[in-house]
Amino acid sequence: MKIAVATEGGSVSAHFGRCPSYTLVEVRDGRIVSREEIPNPGHEPGFLPRYLSERGVDVIIAGGMGPRAQALFAERNIQSLTGVQGTVEEVLDKFLGQELEAGEDLCDHKDHGDDGHGHIHGDSAAGSSPERLPEGKILVSAAGPTLDADIVPNFGRSPYFLIVDPATLQCDSLANPHAEASHGAGIRAARWAAGREVAAVLTGQVGPHARRVLDAAGIAVLAAGEGTVRQAIARLKGN
Repeated sequence: MKIAVATEGGSVSAHFGRCPSYTLVEVRDGRIVSREEIPNPGHEPGFLPRYLSERGVDVIIAGGMGPRAQALFAERNIQSLTGVQGTVEEVLDKFLGQELEAGEDLCDHKDHGDDGHGHIHGDSAAGSSPERLPEGKILVSAAGPTLDADIVPNFGRSPYFLIVDPATLQCDSLANPHAEASHGAGIRAARWAAGREVAAVLTGQVGPHARRVLDAAGIAVLAAGEGTVRQAIARLKGN
């Protein structure tokens, strides 16, 4: 696996396309085997996804990136993790320890367009929750197999999915078969979820391609917030 971290002054840059450089890291068996920092080669629409794909990149880590840019990377089977803050060293340690979580997009130019190469805006977080739950079971991204497990904000990398009946809290636990996929985990997890006869997905961050799969299957995407699965469902029920 190869990771590209948007880098500025030794920390993760808030602007993926406008960062001064990229730290490219190759990981094998959970260890870094090579590392280099390359200058930002400049950009034109669609250039960076093509350029980094040709460098063998599987995962992008940045503070900010908009939905169009993420879609262009997803088309090349490159996963985007945005809303990430900290030094490059800290972030890589968390990534290798499977502790890195995507957060709120850090780009502060949300009033501009997303050209897919540098001025990258918005995020891929789940939308605001509806006033009430849709009827039917919901699939929740969770850190463990019970209702008292924490919500996992990164949908595709969630270790477990819980299929919950909100009315009774009856719960079935299933391990995510795509959590360790080298790329495309979100899309694969969405396709898997589409075959589970659920009305909604309760999670944090869903990439644009994964969202299209869920939309096509008629599955709503609900914002989970922080806390346990039980707490998130209680909030949605207004309890």
